[in-house]
Amino acid sequence: MTQTIAVIRGDGIGPEIMDATLQVLDAMDLGLQYDFVEAGLAAYEKCGELLPAATIDAIHRHRVALKSPLTTPVGEGFSSINVELRKRFDLYANVRPAISFPNTKSRYENIDLITVRENTEGAYIGEGQNLTADGETATLTQRVTRRGSERIVRYAFDMARRIGRKKVTVVHKANILKSTSGLFLKVARQVAAEYPDIQCNEMIVDNTCMQLVMRPEQFDVIVTTNLFGDIISDLCAGLVGGLGLAPGANIGTEAAIFEAVHGSAPDIAGKGIANPVALLLGSIQMLEHLGKVEQAARLRQAIIDTMAAKDSLTPDLGGTGTTQSFAQAIAARARA
Repeated sequence: MTQTIAVIRGDGIGPEIMDATLQVLDAMDLGLQYDFVEAGLAAYEKCGELLPAATIDAIHRHRVALKSPLTTPVGEGFSSINVELRKRFDLYANVRPAISFPNTKSRYENIDLITVRENTEGAYIGEGQNLTADGETATLTQRVTRRGSERIVRYAFDMARRIGRKKVTVVHKANILKSTSGLFLKVARQVAAEYPDIQCNEMIVDNTCMQLVMRPEQFDVIVTTNLFGDIISDLCAGLVGGLGLAPGANIGTEAAIFEAVHGSAPDIAGKGIANPVALLLGSIQMLEHLGKVEQAARLRQAIIDTMAAKDSLTPDLGGTGTTQSFAQAIAARARA
């Protein structure tokens, strides 16, 4: 049975890492078909829109998209194309695993944790931004709802139960932000009570950041609000070697978008040295979402084995390989 997914090749190094990723997926004979659509600068240069209607329609139709990094032009259009996509499709859950891989520059080993970030509300969305006429005072609205809090916390606990995780840490700032973060924490406690098989603890966000650096092994699943999750998930990426090893899933009830969370890196675009692992890891999340769990595990092991063998690693990983040669080495191990 075939499955069609929308594919956004992206900007900068995006097309290079997408081509490499699709090469690996094709080698695995997964029955995937691709509907290539545009967004970001590539779309703007082609049709004058950052997020064309055809792209929105394709994601609606296929319900699954794989996306390379996009560039949002400064001073025009959306404040962020990624934020716009999350709002358009109500992709409320941002899932960011941080897992150790061999032969990286990480200072830690055996990291295996997941940040589940609320994706559609809170300070990060930037609602109600205003600057006074004299340019002296800026304000914005931070909105947190019971519905938004409940569904993200429930997602984290359901995910933990489904994949065999034992602990969820609720991260907040309710000691100071007593209304917004306070509501999130109150709802999280109510939801956690429904999952007696999952250990739950609470941690203030600043202490969480310190504890992640000092003792990251104490964490399993972290669930938190949008802005805190944005910061924590990048911190966690730093624990395992950086954003080149950081995928992200954006999950809603009607659609899901999987991506590499790093930028479009225009300074190395076209040089053939971009690391495709983050997008490959995003494709693993996509395969799991599609129910192809065994194939996802096979691809993850192929990446691990290739990195352990130092086979055609890209320069950021200390090798002399290219984007394509690295992908070919992974594909050879992942091939069906």
